[in-house]
Amino acid sequence: MPSRELTAVLKKNNALRDAWNANPDATFDESRRIFEDWLSELAIPEDARFEPVEIGGVPCIWAEAPGIHANRVVIHFHSGGYLLGSANGYRSFGTFLSAASGCRVLLPDYRLAPEHPYPAAIEDALTVYEAVVELGHAPSQIAFCGDSAGGGLVFAALQAMRDRGVPFPAAAVSISPLADFTHSGESYRTNAAFDPLVTLETLKSQAATYCEGHDPRSPGLSPLFGEWSNLPPLLILAGEIEMMRDDGKRCAEAAAAAGVNATYLEGAGMMHIWTLFADRLPEAREALEQVGSFIKAYLRNA
Repeated sequence: MPSRELTAVLKKNNALRDAWNANPDATFDESRRIFEDWLSELAIPEDARFEPVEIGGVPCIWAEAPGIHANRVVIHFHSGGYLLGSANGYRSFGTFLSAASGCRVLLPDYRLAPEHPYPAAIEDALTVYEAVVELGHAPSQIAFCGDSAGGGLVFAALQAMRDRGVPFPAAAVSISPLADFTHSGESYRTNAAFDPLVTLETLKSQAATYCEGHDPRSPGLSPLFGEWSNLPPLLILAGEIEMMRDDGKRCAEAAAAAGVNATYLEGAGMMHIWTLFADRLPEAREALEQVGSFIKAYLRNA
């Protein structure tokens, strides 16, 4: 049986899904407001520090927990299907990630579709990374992290960096990645009845909006089908009951087959991006501790 805390989180996810589905004709602004209201209920630790900045022309927020290493940076790309989400909405998660990793966490407000479809998000991710390096942080002092669309963005950005000859960050973490806009994984069917947050109809609608006529198998859109060789160490997490579970699992398999140091962790009984709920869910805090330990292992000598 799910714990009381997990049951409450599952109900919260159901409420978000129901709010989106209640008005299929809602504008993107309305859908974004619903998501921001949902994110605003996540508690922010009282000792958190935030600094709005513009880095490389991209609006961002620095999130810091006490006692972190100021010279170590995690750049985290938020969820939202490339259509929704914001740095402001991720302040709670950014603080918990900062505490777990011992790093400053940078939350970019990368551009969103439909106003800015593919490849705007990738361009912004690379711009922010290169600007952080220009600020004086060596690549060895930087890790990438992302969840859902942000997790797919981590992979797409790394593959683009390799192809362009841009030095990699020291390591990268992807949580519940959206990495296959063709939705070919078996979990899209086997978990359809269990996923409390998303539906295949919602995912197909998001794909059509962000892809905007491009082949959804393009690696920039679906990095699962990209070239995985010579990437930095990867930690990939996915929830057992989420529809996108096999995106993360198959990406880990593809990376490992290409010789990349890739670790896959599956959250037993967990849903999509369960790590967001570190303010109330023990399993989320446990997963973030695993994320933090992974990041520390590769940035410890920075």
